[in-house]
Amino acid sequence: MLSVSIITKNEENNIQRCLDSVKWADEIIVVDSGSTDATLEICKTYNCKIIKTEWHGFGKTKQIGVNTAANDWILSVDADEEVTDELKIKILELIQSTKFHAFNIKRVSYYLKKRIKYSGWQTDYPLRLFNKKHGNFNNATVHESVIMDSDTVSTIKEIVLHYPFPTINSHINKINQYSQLGAKNLFDNNKKTTLAFALINGIGKFVKMYLIKKGFLDGKEGFILAILSGFSSTLKYFKLWSLWRVK
Repeated sequence: MLSVSIITKNEENNIQRCLDSVKWADEIIVVDSGSTDATLEICKTYNCKIIKTEWHGFGKTKQIGVNTAANDWILSVDADEEVTDELKIKILELIQSTKFHAFNIKRVSYYLKKRIKYSGWQTDYPLRLFNKKHGNFNNATVHESVIMDSDTVSTIKEIVLHYPFPTINSHINKINQYSQLGAKNLFDNNKKTTLAFALINGIGKFVKMYLIKKGFLDGKEGFILAILSGFSSTLKYFKLWSLWRVK
């Protein structure tokens, strides 16, 4: 028996594709943090269990879905992801009989509607399928992860598709959101920075993605992705610097 958990806020452009890909699950839980578009209306057509809550950060908000789940096996997916038929078959097979308590799943991502094969995204295997008796999300505000109580974790090669940034505008909006969360997290942990470090960090991010991780092989999309990823890193530290200035 499997529960799928999804967090949402204004995901009307993504959620139907996601729900179509997991409608075979025994239960779909949607944890919504104040959608004002058609997200919840779409979710209702799939008989989802909808939980409305304030935003508590990614880790804590995702854990709300886990805590509400009727089943031990949890598949955590984001609204901009899509479970392939091959992955569905593999998951149903594994939860019937496996010695493992969790699985990392290969994720294939698209940027501006092009599949990204390099840029560091080619080694993306997030832990998304797990038995909640043995693991739960941490409390991280951003870049959350599932913490397991054992090493019984394996890998699934069947893929989940990811469509995080269909447009430049969507990427810019995410950059603003994530850089703010990242800066606040660093600030709360008493981390400081300089403007020089912020600039160098962003340049380093670009070099790593575009040259070291061969983002240049992803064409124009790879170049734009590396540029904006570097900008995101610099912006996070600019915002951290600013938080200390107004303290």
